[in-house]
Amino acid sequence: MTTNLLDFDLDGMAAFCERLGEKRFRATQLFRWVHQRGASSFDQMSDLAKSLREKLKGCAHVTGLPVISEHVSADGTIKWLFDVGGGNAVETVFIPEDDRGTLCISSQAGCAVGCRFCSTGHQGFSRNLTTGEIIAQLWYAEHALRQRQGHGERVISNVVMMGMGEPLQNYSALVPALRIMLDDHGYGLSRRRVTVSTSGVVPMMDRLAQDCPVALAVSLHASNDALRDSLVPLNRKYPLEELLAACRRYLDHAPRDFITFEYCMLDGVNDQPEHAAQLIALVDPKTAHGVSCKFNLIPFNPFPASGLRRSSVARVSAFAKILSDAGIVTTVRKTRGDDIDAACGQLAGDVKDRTKVSERMAKLRTIELKPIT
Repeated sequence: MTTNLLDFDLDGMAAFCERLGEKRFRATQLFRWVHQRGASSFDQMSDLAKSLREKLKGCAHVTGLPVISEHVSADGTIKWLFDVGGGNAVETVFIPEDDRGTLCISSQAGCAVGCRFCSTGHQGFSRNLTTGEIIAQLWYAEHALRQRQGHGERVISNVVMMGMGEPLQNYSALVPALRIMLDDHGYGLSRRRVTVSTSGVVPMMDRLAQDCPVALAVSLHASNDALRDSLVPLNRKYPLEELLAACRRYLDHAPRDFITFEYCMLDGVNDQPEHAAQLIALVDPKTAHGVSCKFNLIPFNPFPASGLRRSSVARVSAFAKILSDAGIVTTVRKTRGDDIDAACGQLAGDVKDRTKVSERMAKLRTIELKPIT
């Protein structure tokens, strides 16, 4: 059984090389070839001794995830469906903008949190991804896009752990993946440009603050415990008071001086003026329970099993104005990739019904890939 080098952060790569009788600088060289240059063949690694390359061929490999399908939206958003085995697939979404390229990465096949408004949660939970499976999404996207755009410059400037799954429920695989993203010998991303989104796993938020603090986004979606209990079941274990306290503790270590609160706008459920007023009182930094934050209001992407509807544009605008007038930085997320089911909450895609996964995946393998233009 050979080892996939995508599973190692730099310390892990160094330990692996030591077991082969090699010095740490060899690990750094190997790490750069894999992540900075996207090499998958040891024969490409020309500055490694031939004896080491031969040794690596017998005990290691660099293998990404098989691509089942690729879809390109009219707005330039790209969605890849990756096969993670056992009839499971995960999705990765690239969102190009004028000043950045953002990659949305999955951390689990399915999700166990079961938020009412998220179609991924309705497909159920299959398993955690390995570090290598998490980083393989970035590895493939970065180097495929460089090749297609015809240059060697970095394409992906931002990573958001907002794909399928709850990242903090896959902590042991998440942290090494984050370290690879941040490492100057890897992808060299800024801590401010790597964001972990969580539904509020309080103990793991505290651990992340100590182990690998990056930007934090919290899926809030409600202004009181009763409402959040019904939308985000995890709230019954970690209610708002505990969650906000964890956010305040995180800010002592975070690369940004605010927490981003994500708020999915649901018609007649959480989008009324009284909900906005409750949010203002909830996060008011002048109070003991307040927290420095910004709000990102997210248009809901409807799916039949939810029984929910998207708030009107007028309602979203009015809600945003109430928050902004109270001095809270508030943005409304622009929907991207709707025509390819790549928008937030749609990541279950063609595999959301797990009883028909094999049939659907067989069908997906016949899809003709659209070229990136």
